[in-house]
Amino acid sequence: MPLETGPNLAAPDDFYQALIDAHAGLDEAASAALNARLILLLANHVGDLGVLREALAAARAALDPKEEAP
Repeated sequence: MPLETGPNLAAPDDFYQALIDAHAGLDEAASAALNARLILLLANHVGDLGVLREALAAARAALDPKEEAP
């Protein structure tokens, strides 16, 4: 299963609002902890190491233009 990078959420604005709401009232450390837990939960849900590696590479490449996204 390849990494899905195109639009794939039925209600992206609703998800974004839910994500913002989940962070409401958290300090920076708690917000980072929430992000880490969310990443691990979603990684477990995906379950495919190849797809997860693609996602990591794509996310990293978005931060460093010298790296190529898969």
